[in-house]
Amino acid sequence: MKNSVLNLSSSLSLTVLLLTYNEEANIERTLAGLQWVSCILAVDSGSTDRTLEMLAATPTVTIRNRPFDSFAEQCNFGLDLIKTDWVLSLDADYIVTQALAEEISAFLQTPNPQHFTGFEIPFLYCIAGKPLRGTLLPPRICLYRTVGARYRNDGHGHRIVVSGKIGRFRHAILHDDRKPLERWLASQQRYLTLETLKLQATPCKQLSMADRLRLKTPFAPLAALVLCLIVKGGILDGWQGWTYAFQRCYAEILLKLMLLETRARHRVPDSKATDLLLGLRSL
Repeated sequence: MKNSVLNLSSSLSLTVLLLTYNEEANIERTLAGLQWVSCILAVDSGSTDRTLEMLAATPTVTIRNRPFDSFAEQCNFGLDLIKTDWVLSLDADYIVTQALAEEISAFLQTPNPQHFTGFEIPFLYCIAGKPLRGTLLPPRICLYRTVGARYRNDGHGHRIVVSGKIGRFRHAILHDDRKPLERWLASQQRYLTLETLKLQATPCKQLSMADRLRLKTPFAPLAALVLCLIVKGGILDGWQGWTYAFQRCYAEILLKLMLLETRARHRVPDSKATDLLLGLRSL
């Protein structure tokens, strides 16, 4: 990374917030993209691989341990410990490119960065380290002012809630998860169970068009395949593009099967869906 970026770190009122759990396959690349930052807070959920060892080897990292209950609560725990004006919230398989680091640094060096309260950042999804032409991941608010920020759960994920003017950076974060396929498959049951309960517990009028498609029609898996391969250009990305398309299609098939099963068996009455959703997050 250029010296012009590295030399800015001491003057930036910025902390990177990282959630970690057995990220040995990813954390080294993530930390390499954060050499320009002087303060990194890692909230670890009980890693048993070399994640903690690799974090501890980086002088700018402070580690705090907290048993996992939900992504939002992990992030809020970290927010309560952060004293800088700004937070850059990242997953442990995100990579900040040099171009994005320069864009963030340039903004935080402006005379009045308080004009904004947060910034959305787009994503480039990677398979085996190769950035794909397109992704189904929407931009997320990853950079925001610490004061007044709070996370809430959203299905299997989490979202930051900030008030004020939200901007958008031009350069993207790389989402580059290189953990084994077995771990991705194992995570889908819990993620999709939470997503199923979210779709059932949320009034239809409050759902996005994509979520309405998932809930009301059988076409979401086919739509995901077409979007990834044709609309997003994945068919031009070789086997990596097909891999991503098949992953998204597979996840949508499982989600549709879960929705059909719960509807057929009436396992989750609509009136109890929210309570069960909160209970599963605590597991």
